[in-house]
Amino acid sequence: MLILCGSWIGKKGFYEVEIEELKFFHNLSEIRELEPLSFVIFSYNLSGETLDLKLKSTDLPSVIVIKIRKFKKINEKKGHYNLLPYSMSLKDSEFLAGIQKIRNLIEEGTVYQINLTNCFDFEFKGNPVNLFFRFYKNQPVPYGFFLNLGDFFIVSGSMELFLDKLGERIISKPIKGTSKSLKFLQNSYKDKAENLMITDMMRNDIGRVAEVGSVKVSELFKITKYRTLYQMHSTVEGITNRSIVEIIGETFPPASVTGAPKRKAVEIIELLEPHARGYYCGAAGLVRNDKDFTLSVLIRTAVGIDNHLSYYAGCGIVWDSVPERELEELYLKVKAFCPEELNRCLDIKTQKK
Repeated sequence: MLILCGSWIGKKGFYEVEIEELKFFHNLSEIRELEPLSFVIFSYNLSGETLDLKLKSTDLPSVIVIKIRKFKKINEKKGHYNLLPYSMSLKDSEFLAGIQKIRNLIEEGTVYQINLTNCFDFEFKGNPVNLFFRFYKNQPVPYGFFLNLGDFFIVSGSMELFLDKLGERIISKPIKGTSKSLKFLQNSYKDKAENLMITDMMRNDIGRVAEVGSVKVSELFKITKYRTLYQMHSTVEGITNRSIVEIIGETFPPASVTGAPKRKAVEIIELLEPHARGYYCGAAGLVRNDKDFTLSVLIRTAVGIDNHLSYYAGCGIVWDSVPERELEELYLKVKAFCPEELNRCLDIKTQKK
């Protein structure tokens, strides 16, 4: 089962996709081209291939290609389920220590920014489609989707555009800067500095596939309101006639979920994070043909296997990051996923030794 928010196809509501064919790949080099009108998911696991690094990975397919027959509008489904948090990969003290290590590396000049993430584990009982609809209701977003392949399921409530290509025009809208206060975000030099670094990285990444002189930043520090928070994004665009597989090979993983410089940031992330990111921090979206597509960054994403579900959240760390404030931002992102269970999420930090 695949359900998409209507905004993927320029409509309102929700649409169930009639699946014609499923294909799985372990790496990008196996893919010759992508079928017209398909939904594709790229795991963060592919970062090892695109950056030539050995990284922790999951056993789930690195690329999922879902060929689409048609879309059918459906009504929101409601039902009961149980979500019981029981562990996290990093205790608060460990997350704060990781932030300090990153600040030390920035002081040494090794990196300029790193996105540090945490994994929250839940026992899940019920129909996961009900979880998806509640997640979306808590925080409506343009790039939400639900995929259930039986062996595992993915719930994504992403609001971040990784890449959109129509004809020869390609754009990216990297998000950096999160707050529950509009005024704070408008006046935050730290968030603007963080956003500017990632925007410059995307300018460089798109420059690797775009025509010389075509890359430009058309928006800077734009703030969007969501139900539980405000987020800042910028817009980078360029001109290219390259295929989706070629573009992914040059731009993946997304700059906003790694850091600067990208390869070094991913190496450090591998040392600081005990969990494999899997589909989280990858990309997913609608492929209209081999050269026209829309891909989200897989933030605000959960992956479930049997009765186990993992939800991920992270923060961009720069030199002037305040560790306690970053931790507050982390839980602000968790709140959108499980507002009723958030207190129990906060409690489990004392259980992990």
